[in-house]
Amino acid sequence: MRRALPVWLFFALALIVASAAGAEKYPARSDPYVDDLANVLSPDDEAAIRAELISLHDKTGIEAVVVTMALMARFGHQGPIEPYATALFNTWAIGDAKQNDGVLMLVATVDRQMRIEVGSGYGRALDAPMEDIINSKMLPQFRDGQYDRGIRAGVAELVRVLEVRTGVLAPPGVIEQVSSTLMHLSGTVYAIAGGLFAALLALGLWGLQTWCRNRPRFCPVDGRRMERMSEDADDAKLQPGQILEERLGSMDYDVWACPQCNHVTVEPYFRWLSKYGACKSCNFHTLEGKTTTLIAATRSSTGQRRIDYHCHNCNAQHSVTQTIPRLSSSSGSSSGGGRSSGGGASGRW
Repeated sequence: MRRALPVWLFFALALIVASAAGAEKYPARSDPYVDDLANVLSPDDEAAIRAELISLHDKTGIEAVVVTMALMARFGHQGPIEPYATALFNTWAIGDAKQNDGVLMLVATVDRQMRIEVGSGYGRALDAPMEDIINSKMLPQFRDGQYDRGIRAGVAELVRVLEVRTGVLAPPGVIEQVSSTLMHLSGTVYAIAGGLFAALLALGLWGLQTWCRNRPRFCPVDGRRMERMSEDADDAKLQPGQILEERLGSMDYDVWACPQCNHVTVEPYFRWLSKYGACKSCNFHTLEGKTTTLIAATRSSTGQRRIDYHCHNCNAQHSVTQTIPRLSSSSGSSSGGGRSSGGGASGRW
């Protein structure tokens, strides 16, 4: 005799079926470059990946998108990732409509599947490079649970490959090649000229500073010529904060002493490329700041970052919060209606 299903089990099954039927088939696109639905990326990682993909688009016109999700079943799909990645790519219309050169990196963490889907404009030319990125850069990290590291490494290599292969889709004709070569040479000439000018300017400033530091000093007390003390000896005439500044590389000090009356003059010199600022508490250039992205900026909303300052001399600490401007439209993705015919590569771990 068959037993009837318990009432609670019937309602549970009905609820599951209803939930699956009502689930969105594809996630809504909330960001043009990174949608971390699985929450495996820190704000800093997400901001760094977004910056790399924006740079890729600015340099090559290629739109690449990274998406993470825990389960594809959350969006009504079960089974291999390949058909879902292709459908998601085409639903979001990633890439340029004429070139079909978009790229989608999809990672499903709980399903333990991933895929790099490429636009139909590449044909099968990128299948092998994408497979190599997955196997060498991403899966080893994923197997250790390091999704953030794997995605960062995969995106970096993906950007490199796409930048190298930028000319594959639309090779220029002879005229375009000549024009491009002339523009490249012109840009190279300007770059070399600018580099030489900057080098000469830096050399001139260095020479001027060297002359200023080495010119004779005369004692304001008795008029005798002063002597510059050695680096080891001048520490006795410097404050502990000044010695720390020299050790950190934020400042340099010359100490001049009169051999007759022992009058001492201390002359400070800034290190312009130093990362240390002046502390408001002790006034020494021993303040270091560390930036943390709290909310990444998108094209539709501003972001937020926090800068934590710490003085290595007096241990003073304070933090400031700043607004990150929205991404400009010139740095945004094209979303021009690109299509994929299933090219790319997949991986499982």
